Amino acid sequence: MKVLYFASLREALGTGGEDLALPAGIATVGALRDHFAARGGAWAALTQTKNLRCAVNQRMVGFDAAVSDGDEVAFFPPVTGG
Repeated sequence: MKVLYFASLREALGTGGEDLALPAGIATVGALRDHFAARGGAWAALTQTKNLRCAVNQRMVGFDAAVSDGDEVAFFPPVTGG
């Protein structure tokens, strides 16, 4: 699975993404987010960022969306521009 981090998350985590096998027992985007947040430190931002958005295979989804090994999952905070 490929996991991508965008905007301020990318900056806080010091990485734009990672490749990994789907962790055992993880079946939803929300469970995956919680798994990463449990790493502590800057990773906690995944559960503390208001209005965090996510996508699976480039489709916007909710945190109850299913994930499978081989999926691309992206997390990004709300972004403003002008």
